[in-house]
Amino acid sequence: MADIKLLLVDDHQVVRTGLRMLLEGQPDMKIIGEAESGLQALEKARELSPDVIVMDITLPDISGIEATKRIKEIFPDISVVALTIHEDEQYFFEMLQAGASGYVPKRAAPEDLITSIRAASVGEIYIYPSLAKALVADYLSRPLQENENVSLDGLTTREQEVLGLLAEGLSNDEIGEALQISKHTVARHRENLMRKLELHSRSELVKYAIRKGLISA
Repeated sequence: MADIKLLLVDDHQVVRTGLRMLLEGQPDMKIIGEAESGLQALEKARELSPDVIVMDITLPDISGIEATKRIKEIFPDISVVALTIHEDEQYFFEMLQAGASGYVPKRAAPEDLITSIRAASVGEIYIYPSLAKALVADYLSRPLQENENVSLDGLTTREQEVLGLLAEGLSNDEIGEALQISKHTVARHRENLMRKLELHSRSELVKYAIRKGLISA
């Protein structure tokens, strides 16, 4: 398997050096560049085509939130993981809305960052547990949206099974093994779920499954 190509974005050299020491020690990761500002991150993303960008939020020109938004608009296949001192919900939700696939506080254990990068590299989402609780609480406090009124009767039994397992965090391979179907069949079911429910990401599937009682919050 090819290495996960990483771009590190932080305005402090000491932080980037520490990240490089940590991540270069991983057998499946390769640092291909660094940036010390949001605009430089945009330039490096265009120049280097990283798989995952580890992005600080507080930067000297544009914020990491704005940089993430611009990068995702131009390069939707590049994943962004926020690594920040900010743990308040405003920054958290704004970063997710900008398109980030992960959110990790700088106080977190190194394993949390490593896990988030690996998840982002395969199109999954990783949110630090304390902030994940805020996401679920925020969602459950909102009124039902129109597309959430779609009955589960509109899904086949197999699609409901796949939905529940996806929402519990299983990968396509794990779901295929559990249901004794191929991962390609799982991918097709996932596409059908997204289309039928008008959802666009695993996080939306999780929230939908919670509201429908397929999994617990």
